[in-house]
Amino acid sequence: MLDEQKLAEKIIVALDVDNEEDAYMLVSQLSSTITFYKIGLKLFVSCGPRIITGLKKFGVRVFLDLKFHDIPNTVASAARVAVSYGVDMFNIHLSGGREMILRTVEAAEKKSVQMGIPCPQIVGVTVLTSFNQKNLQEEAGVQRSLIDHVLHLAQMARECGLNGIVASPREAQVVRKEIGDDFIIVTPGVRPLWAASGDQQRIMTPRRALQEGASYLVIGRPIIEHPSPREAAEKIVAEIGG
Repeated sequence: MLDEQKLAEKIIVALDVDNEEDAYMLVSQLSSTITFYKIGLKLFVSCGPRIITGLKKFGVRVFLDLKFHDIPNTVASAARVAVSYGVDMFNIHLSGGREMILRTVEAAEKKSVQMGIPCPQIVGVTVLTSFNQKNLQEEAGVQRSLIDHVLHLAQMARECGLNGIVASPREAQVVRKEIGDDFIIVTPGVRPLWAASGDQQRIMTPRRALQEGASYLVIGRPIIEHPSPREAAEKIVAEIGG
């Protein structure tokens, strides 16, 4: 069994709050337990890139979750900017295709070399956890099964040089088996036993998600909306440890 510190390092807290003051307050409360935080669309649109530099002052790791998806040149340009802010991880939508992925990886690596810093981990979004099989087929027009589609995208991500993917914990086991142990699987849709599922459809408990092959667990509302975020985080770590 991993010790509590190692277990806590597998949790990425989603800072889905309205402003930087609330974000900094959460990090202050949680930093003794959690060292990795996600900046999503809501917080980034509210604060702009200063939230990245502000969080880095706490000495924590930052996952920039903006799901870049555009023509290859635009996404490559965005990747260079993300690198310049010193983020530790960012993501792109795999549905943008091979050229977009390859150009993004190349741009991020070149920018990192120019700045003399480590290249951020780049992970590709497969199928959003709000989707189910029916949504995928009827709305996205994808006729293969959901798990086959996730695996198809994961294989493309690996071939194009990405560090890993973002996928529901329900697909983690198959991806881990097919792609290998040195591939990052970031899993949203993680809910502890005592939390509501919210708008996520393909969910799993933290302990089970890690058993299925997840590398990192993205957890937001069960922690940030709890009366005591630190207590919630510690409770989740204890639940993972069994």
